[in-house]
Amino acid sequence: MARSLLLDGMPLAFVDLETTGANPVRDRITEIGIVEVVEDGSVSEWSTLVNPETPIPGFIQSMTGISDAMVADAPTFECLAAEVIERLQGRLFIAHNARFDYGFLKNEFRRIGIDFRATVLCTVKLSRRLFPGYPSHGLDALIARHGLTVYDRHRALGDARLIHQFWHLARAAHPEERIAAVLKELTARPSLPTHLDPGIVDDLPEGPGVYLFHGETALLYVGKAKHLKERVLSHFSGDHSSAKEMSLAQQVRRIEWIETGGETGALLREAALIKQHQPTHNRQLRRNMELCAIRLVDHGMGLATPEIVHARDLDFGRQNGLYGLFKHRREAEQVLIDLADAHGLCHGLLGLEKVATGKPCFAHQLHKCKGACVGKEKPAAHTVRLVQALAKLQLKSWPFSGPAMLKEGDDVLVIDHWCYLGTAKSEDELWALLEQGRPQFDRDTYRILSKVANRLVPLGIRG
Repeated sequence: MARSLLLDGMPLAFVDLETTGANPVRDRITEIGIVEVVEDGSVSEWSTLVNPETPIPGFIQSMTGISDAMVADAPTFECLAAEVIERLQGRLFIAHNARFDYGFLKNEFRRIGIDFRATVLCTVKLSRRLFPGYPSHGLDALIARHGLTVYDRHRALGDARLIHQFWHLARAAHPEERIAAVLKELTARPSLPTHLDPGIVDDLPEGPGVYLFHGETALLYVGKAKHLKERVLSHFSGDHSSAKEMSLAQQVRRIEWIETGGETGALLREAALIKQHQPTHNRQLRRNMELCAIRLVDHGMGLATPEIVHARDLDFGRQNGLYGLFKHRREAEQVLIDLADAHGLCHGLLGLEKVATGKPCFAHQLHKCKGACVGKEKPAAHTVRLVQALAKLQLKSWPFSGPAMLKEGDDVLVIDHWCYLGTAKSEDELWALLEQGRPQFDRDTYRILSKVANRLVPLGIRG
């Protein structure tokens, strides 16, 4: 009997839910199935349909067999909450892809003002650890691989029974010491700074987004992540070896996050928030008021020379023929010096030193300039070599006549001439962003968007 329980004697609850969709915030539960194993090893089962108070999509009805008619007279979750808590409280919450089931229950409880928490074990992770040689660990794969007996697939109690079967099979196939070590690892709570609510571990999303670390009075740090929960917790797991992480851990009092549809949205939100709030622990992506670029000025007769221009003076998003971008004028000048030295260009014609007409520049005296300053090289030839030297620095031209969008999950990123206007989830939000005007051109935003230019889709104009 002892092998049916966790080593400390904690009772077990094998849980499965059927829902109206995959989003725990937007979608609702339609059925709950629980297999309970108590301290003496006895097993009891419980299941109920749940009125989700919203229509069940057709494809979900086809998969589960649960129709709107079946749940019409079923109790709502609020009516079932007390019984669900009684069956789960103090038990190890075991589910397949437990983040899904646990997330749905937490959100249902949150809607009625209850902060539900449990120690959670995911049998997908358990299968990966105990049977690492297999590529798939979904429930159908476990059924086929281990010969589990199927009672009522895609119904809550039927799938909870499958999880219970797998639990017994897994424990029988491995030594108690191995099972104990894996369970300890998979159910361990991450270490957090003492000032943070431990419940944040359950609340942190798994997907992409931006996170904000707040101190007592100020915003400390903004970061982005493909996997928010994993990235946020990594700050604290490494605080013993990094002075920066240790400082953050000591100062953080609250964590906030914004979920995004994908990585590009997270990068754009991160850059915008850092520039807006200037967090004390962020060094990159700061506001840059001296942003500049290089453009060529045509003097006729084939001669073109570089000019350093600032974003504050030009509309960089709409200006073609620019090279850069640079944080400040000194950086642009240094790039011109490096290009001149590497390609034998004239420092005088590049504006890097003042040279009287017909007199050699200093680089020519050192045999590093091919002599455009003294007529040894034709102006047009010098211009061609200058354009070739600058080619890799040329900014991409905005490929559309107007604004564009980039779709990531449920998010629509609205872009206009390399400027990020914001994220919309509806047509009304999209047009509201377009009507608010375009922000100042930003180097970091340009670099993020230029890498995904092939994913941008032009927006039509609403008639």
